[in-house]
Amino acid sequence: MKKVRILLSAFVVMAAMQSCKEKNNLEEVVAVPEPQKEAAAPLGNPDDVKAEGGPFQMAKLGYAYDALAPHIDARTMEIHYSKHYKKYTDELNKAVKGTPLEAKTIEDILKTLNMEDKAVRNNGGGYYNHTFFWEIMGGAKAGETPSGALSEAIIKDFGSFDEFKTIFAEAATKQFGSGWAWLVVDPSGKLVIGSTPNQDNPLMPNTGISGKPLLALDVWEHAYYLNYQNKRPDYITAFFNVINWDVVAKKYDAAIKK
Repeated sequence: MKKVRILLSAFVVMAAMQSCKEKNNLEEVVAVPEPQKEAAAPLGNPDDVKAEGGPFQMAKLGYAYDALAPHIDARTMEIHYSKHYKKYTDELNKAVKGTPLEAKTIEDILKTLNMEDKAVRNNGGGYYNHTFFWEIMGGAKAGETPSGALSEAIIKDFGSFDEFKTIFAEAATKQFGSGWAWLVVDPSGKLVIGSTPNQDNPLMPNTGISGKPLLALDVWEHAYYLNYQNKRPDYITAFFNVINWDVVAKKYDAAIKK
């Protein structure tokens, strides 16, 4: 009888140990929920962004903020258009208010610009450059190579389309600090590549490159830093995937006819 009691006790102890072990095992495999990622703020509608008032109004973007992704991300486009571009537009309107410049086009203002007038120079340049920049990107054929008369001119003046890309990328890469890279038709009708600092452009006097702009690339950090950080060359490479060459070609045709 005593032996039976000892065996029963041993069985109870073993059963309890097994139960604890199973409980411990169950606890070990319980999944710990991952921390929830904060949802990205919804993108706005570029059509809802308006200048505060004045003769110069923001150009319609013409495509959604995410239309150029992954080459130019949606959040960068939204901030660039709704914050930076709007600010340049509003400040330009303030700078020309009550002056004869109110009645002029932005092109005429820039061509006869007093370069010491920093408010008009910086904000007028910012307004023109960004308006131009939005226009030459996007569209169904974005990223394709140019054709027609523009293609022939590129081959004539640069040797090949690939060589043009190399020279343009070099101008954009070597622009120290903030600025822009440009493709223009110079006064002789030749295609020329160059760069300008800050918000200067080829329409302004004495900027080092003169002519009718056909293509522009913004190399200010606000144009690419969220996605590319310090890798400006990667951003420049990506830019060739979003160029609307139909628009650039029309600008070329108009430039050589005048």
